[in-house]
Amino acid sequence: MSADSQKTRSGARTSTLPLLRRLAADQRAELPFTVDGQPCTARDGDTLFTALLAQGGRLRRNEPSGAPRAGFCGMGACQDCWVQLADGRRLRACTTPLVAGMAILTEVPR
Repeated sequence: MSADSQKTRSGARTSTLPLLRRLAADQRAELPFTVDGQPCTARDGDTLFTALLAQGGRLRRNEPSGAPRAGFCGMGACQDCWVQLADGRRLRACTTPLVAGMAILTEVPR
């Protein structure tokens, strides 16, 4: 298994490489946030969807199977991009703007 992949609970391999990459330098302010306790930065105006997929290969893990989820429609209709904040709120990643200091959980404790 490569250093850029992980195994899910079902044994499937998943990439830890970002799914999104910025193509040009950006003058927007950086916003700090955390993903599963790890410090990250994104740009002012990014949605949670953009911020998370620019950091790694998934938005969250599917609760029953542990399979990675990366969203589906990107416009708030499909329910596939729900993420949970450390304070317990659940938000749609594709339509929610990132706010500095957000603490996002991709693996919700059972």
